[in-house]
Amino acid sequence: MRSKNKVDVLLQDLGNALIRLAEALKQPENGFIRDPAIQRFEFCFELSWKSIQSVARLEGQDCPSPRMAVSVAWQNRWLTEESIWLDMLEERNRTSHTYHETTAKEVFNNLPGYLPHLTALHTMLVKRIEEIKRSENDRPNEPGET
Repeated sequence: MRSKNKVDVLLQDLGNALIRLAEALKQPENGFIRDPAIQRFEFCFELSWKSIQSVARLEGQDCPSPRMAVSVAWQNRWLTEESIWLDMLEERNRTSHTYHETTAKEVFNNLPGYLPHLTALHTMLVKRIEEIKRSENDRPNEPGET
């Protein structure tokens, strides 16, 4: 049960982070907006792969790294374009380990294209968790379970 609670918290945090990223992307681009928008993207990506990891664990799958999480999500059809996710992973790595103005501008310009993919994954994982919970509720109790 603890794993499902963790997934619920991760997915709620991801939903909130996506809202905040969308808010940042509605603002006119400047250095003041660009940097926090990139950081919000980093938060969304981190929460996305950790959500994938948690749901995958409930499915009996292991994905200890972001790259493995993207692969597992692709195999499970939780995301539609693996190459976009690998691009996001690369850009998250570029922005989280160093700062270059040119890189920041490039990544910021890509964020509006990434947001729908992040949002679609969130929606898919919420749906999958609901299915898992429903199937467990429909399952008859084993002897000794209450």
